[in-house]
Amino acid sequence: MDSYEQDAKIFKALCDPRRLAILEQLRSGEKCACKLQEPLALTQSGLSYHMKILCESGLVLARQEGKWTHYRLSADGQARAVQRLLALTTPNAEAPACGCCGQ
Repeated sequence: MDSYEQDAKIFKALCDPRRLAILEQLRSGEKCACKLQEPLALTQSGLSYHMKILCESGLVLARQEGKWTHYRLSADGQARAVQRLLALTTPNAEAPACGCCGQ
């Protein structure tokens, strides 16, 4: 997968208030889907939609236990998100000057 495609998945995961609220809930540790659904006032299908995006981004990991899915934050996903945000927003001093105006 292209690096920018993975970057887009990370930032898509972070651009929705409900997904930010889910991440906040997961800061205190692994949670079953049933424990995430009620305080966030999400239906099962709504939670499933948001969790799919969060898991595809790499920010959240999922595991099955019986009929329930448990979610937790991913340290690797967090590190990648921070690293990519810094890389994309840090000016490159070695970049060539603009060809038309020299800046």
